[in-house]
Amino acid sequence: MYRHFAVTLGALAVLAGPMSAQNQRRATFLGGGGGDRGKCTVEVVVDGAAEVEIRGDNASIRNLSGQQPQWRRFECTGALPNRPADFRFAGVDGRGRQTLVRDPRNGGPAVIRIEDSGGGSEGYTFDIFWGGGNSSGGYPGGGYPGPGPDGPRPGGARRYTTAQAVRICQDAVREQASERFYRANISFRSTQLDDNPGRRDWIVGGLDVRSRGRTETYRFSCSVDFDRGTVRSANIDDRR
Repeated sequence: MYRHFAVTLGALAVLAGPMSAQNQRRATFLGGGGGDRGKCTVEVVVDGAAEVEIRGDNASIRNLSGQQPQWRRFECTGALPNRPADFRFAGVDGRGRQTLVRDPRNGGPAVIRIEDSGGGSEGYTFDIFWGGGNSSGGYPGGGYPGPGPDGPRPGGARRYTTAQAVRICQDAVREQASERFYRANISFRSTQLDDNPGRRDWIVGGLDVRSRGRTETYRFSCSVDFDRGTVRSANIDDRR
């Protein structure tokens, strides 16, 4: 009996080993980072919902629902530092939603949740960027200077206007589109606040991508922190 029990435990350990290794990934370093700034690109396959957690040069993927997610790549210019001064997440590809659910600036890892609403599995790609000091640009981290029309808020925080939120969203989407649609001409069709309940910090719209005589229209969305003037996440969705 004890021998049978030991054999069973051994078999379970053999099965659990590859699954654990499959969920963990060490970054492949590409170079190109400078000083305290860097970037990581993550590509995974999801059928349902999953969360990717990044800490330093290690990442893990956790299945929330559906089939077990799979790694494709985890490439970085350097290790994500603890409590980076500036941080930005950008969804690059995938039909569903990608959301930053834990910001490493608050301490701990970066956590990105991926929710795939279509049938079957789908490949998802996202980038994270970080840097030190405060940026005067719309991203990453710094936002546009100056208070919004409501003036400074309690504690020194500032409320950014809808127009400023639209600008930083469009900047983030334009950067992402330039990387995704190489040498394409990009123009925005419309950009506005999402009027659905509970999504007043989301900017949504459409953009035209013109390349080789063809024009294709895509949906995009940004989650914007109106107090800090930063983009939490930016996603370009499927064609309309």
